[in-house]
Amino acid sequence: MARIAPPVAELRVAVRRALTGFPPDGPVLVACSGGADSLALAAAVAFVAPRLGLRAGLVTVDHRLQDGSADRAAAVARWAREAGLDPVEVAAVTVAGRPGGPEAAAREARYAALAEAARRHGAAAVLVGHTRDDQAETVLLALARGAGIKGLAGMRERRPLPGADDVLLVRPLLEITREQTHKACVALGLHPWTDPHNADPAYARSRVRADALPALVAALGPRVVGNLARTAGLLAADAAALDGLARTALAEARGSGGGGLRVRSLSGLDPAIRSRVLHLWARELGAPGTALSQRHVSALDALVVDWHGQGSAYLPGGIAVRRSGDALAVVTTDTEVDQIG
Repeated sequence: MARIAPPVAELRVAVRRALTGFPPDGPVLVACSGGADSLALAAAVAFVAPRLGLRAGLVTVDHRLQDGSADRAAAVARWAREAGLDPVEVAAVTVAGRPGGPEAAAREARYAALAEAARRHGAAAVLVGHTRDDQAETVLLALARGAGIKGLAGMRERRPLPGADDVLLVRPLLEITREQTHKACVALGLHPWTDPHNADPAYARSRVRADALPALVAALGPRVVGNLARTAGLLAADAAALDGLARTALAEARGSGGGGLRVRSLSGLDPAIRSRVLHLWARELGAPGTALSQRHVSALDALVVDWHGQGSAYLPGGIAVRRSGDALAVVTTDTEVDQIG
């Protein structure tokens, strides 16, 4: 029997661990750009899934931002069919006109396409190829933004797929390095595509990848990448525990009607829990998560702990919240709604 290259074996073990327990009635889909990380992931899934009794397919998203992108997407789809993946599809998206910068707009378009494909095929999960290196970069970017515990917790191994809450977004390679995925591609004779955007200094992640993280490795040693990723995992567990406490506190703070919150229930909470309660409530009210910041949550918090008759706190999405006696409530009068940004 031919010896399996260690990086190939390591990826297959990671994928087997991630896929074990999924029901066989719906496929799992791999999101594959053709880069080394997602291509190595797709190859591992093509090998592991049938041995677990699972059907596995692939979606490659053509962002149509570079010349030749359609040809590259078609080549990825051809390879996937030859590898035995089914269903396989190319999803062409339009990035222009979406909110946020180019990275955020492309990510939103990509996840919308993946969610649509997952719903159409009845998929149980969509797998993406983020590695331990990606996790370390995410933590550094969060530190630079002054993010709280949720930002520093990085990317979760499993979470609902944006736009399709009944489908899991799974990251099997968060304990696998980028070096391992490249070596796996070499061992399997795969020819990954190198996205020039990954080396474009116009993007913050590219600068972290090319300059900041290598500088940290040079100063602190190669273990820094794994340590950053490990920190994210520890903080993710803490964040999950705090979120559980916040959900319980939110249920206890709800008023008898109208969707408001009782101030006396909120004021006695630890600030770390109260801020999460207010964040969860703001999301329930319809404030988009991409626009909701700590500044908005702090304005809500001031209505609880520093109220001196001030007016409404305004949230993204045209939402105003005011305090009336012992209650926080959404403003419903036409006069105040007209004043919202």
